Amino acid sequence: MDADTPPNSGPLPAYRARIAEGVLNADPAQAQAAEVLQDLWRRTRHYDPKPGAAAEEAGLLSRFFRRKAMEEAPPDAPHGLYLVGEVGRGKSMLMDMFFATAEVPRKQRLHFHQFMQQCHRRIHAWKKQHGDTSDPIPPLADAIADDGALLCFDEFQVHDIVDAMILGRLFEALFQRGTVVVATSNTAPDDLFKGKPGRDAFLPFIALIKRHIDVVYLDAARDYRRERIRGLPTWHAPADARAERALDAAFADLTGAAHGKPERLGLLGRSIEVPQAARGVARFDFDALCGKPLGPADYLAIATHFHTLVIDGIPRLGPENFDRARRFITLIDTLYEHRCKLVASAEATPDVLYERGENAAMFERTASRLTEMQSQEYLALPHLT
Repeated sequence: MDADTPPNSGPLPAYRARIAEGVLNADPAQAQAAEVLQDLWRRTRHYDPKPGAAAEEAGLLSRFFRRKAMEEAPPDAPHGLYLVGEVGRGKSMLMDMFFATAEVPRKQRLHFHQFMQQCHRRIHAWKKQHGDTSDPIPPLADAIADDGALLCFDEFQVHDIVDAMILGRLFEALFQRGTVVVATSNTAPDDLFKGKPGRDAFLPFIALIKRHIDVVYLDAARDYRRERIRGLPTWHAPADARAERALDAAFADLTGAAHGKPERLGLLGRSIEVPQAARGVARFDFDALCGKPLGPADYLAIATHFHTLVIDGIPRLGPENFDRARRFITLIDTLYEHRCKLVASAEATPDVLYERGENAAMFERTASRLTEMQSQEYLALPHLT
């Protein structure tokens, strides 16, 4: 350890401390990944490629020439880290330890989907102001690099051709500006965007990632995420104060946070408002999901983006609120098909949630699925994105 390195600082001591406290079980694969992150922590201490105050005062003209210089001579930035492994192995937890302890003046931690939404909004605003012929990538990279010399992305994944076309030039520009990227993913770089139309044009981006980011495979033997939810009661009736406390506790157990942050899911030119989200878990009340005119595409976006939903206050259903009941049926079908986990409070158990009226028979399959979704066998299934 360097003489100026504080003792017990960085992600590795933080990881060992949690084991000593009994919060975590020792895992050799996690410990190895924590050691790699500790090395990156050392290499990025006080790292900041941004010019000093004199360059900042020179204004836009200086910024233009600075960008040109970086295109010709990229800075010698530390390599980032791409942590890949199956779901529930502790990737996000380890990255969060690294981010929390990183002594980098400017740093950001984002879900990758959230990051891409921000990029699209900034590109749209730039083109609206400067016209379609202007190139939005350099100013976008400037803005992102100004916000963070260290970018930590959770759940790095590429499904959209528009995202794929943006990423190559954007990340090349970020690396030219000295940005260090740390990411978690269920998908190895060589498998990103695999089998999708236009992948050949995406291959240079994969090569770029591998030049600037070291890949580490987290082969932990246990799926800690599924173990956590398999130990939790998932259906709480009636939907009273006790049930609300149980849902609060479940959200905290699954995410490590008492409350999530609002999030927006982009979908066909509009967005779905998610009241609380953290580490792949989303929390809604029933009306936010089924009291609004949402449809199959909305529920599909939710089911593929989040591995677990926490839903507050599912009411008794019947002919008088059948629009909401119909949406709930569609929601549960979609969650079930994608093996999304559900923790909920409701006015009744699934078998008597909708027991009167001409559409009660339609709900029987939904009630059966809700019961199955509480089983240990279902909770052990991997999430399908």
